[in-house]
Amino acid sequence: MPHTTPSPDSSEIFAFLPMYDWPEVRTQTDRLWSLLCQAFADLGLGAPQQLERGRELMDGWQDPSLLLGQTCGLPLVRHLLDRVCVLGSPDYGLPDCPPGHYCSVVVVREEDPAASLAELRGRRLAYNHPGSQSGEGALRHVLAPIAEGKAFFSSVMETGSHRAALKAVAAGEADAATLDAMSYRLAQAHEPAARSVRVLLATPPTPGLPMITARGNRDKVPMLRQAAAAAIAAAPQDLRTALSLHGFAAFDADDYKVIAERDRHAAALGYPVLA
Repeated sequence: MPHTTPSPDSSEIFAFLPMYDWPEVRTQTDRLWSLLCQAFADLGLGAPQQLERGRELMDGWQDPSLLLGQTCGLPLVRHLLDRVCVLGSPDYGLPDCPPGHYCSVVVVREEDPAASLAELRGRRLAYNHPGSQSGEGALRHVLAPIAEGKAFFSSVMETGSHRAALKAVAAGEADAATLDAMSYRLAQAHEPAARSVRVLLATPPTPGLPMITARGNRDKVPMLRQAAAAAIAAAPQDLRTALSLHGFAAFDADDYKVIAERDRHAAALGYPVLA
């Protein structure tokens, strides 16, 4: 039988936007949420007054009380498709990416002589955590054809965040790091260590980090998409600049099949995990 989840009482619903909620832009994220709340109200939708923070990600993404959240493409296609509805992604205006899309960048120290991904063979990698599309999946996709089913890096360091991975490279604890392009943009604005690294390459783009709602809200998907687009359109220029907001792109779950296909392809080439 298909998975069904009853809609929660309005007093129980919650929202969280954890993916780019850096301390330096937390106030701006809260301002965006206020605009979203107003857009929801204009459409007759109730919403919590504040974003929830500190919740374990997978727990929050799977909670049937989720009104609005933002997840990552790889957890979406691996674990969440029967629990959530996809709304779309903000358009962050990233270079060489279609609207609503993003990519990952591989960074090395500014003085590192490496000129290609192949030249990182046998070097040390830092990345945020397994199961991250931007930290792991995007890199495996481009590495699998040249790894030939063998260990590519001499060591792989899990840092817990994109920011920490970048800092590990700057500090000489790793030779390269993979992080998503929006996180790199935030680092350039707020992380001094970003001045010590350069981009070696960018991975092929995919639809961006998906905004989602609980499966029980599937009848509200058109209104939630409308509200997201309206809130971003209403954002003043300083907020749009701080959060790199250029618009909203509506996506369905099928738009993220490209991530699942690349995940399977890397595994078929003998490169199921970063190593």
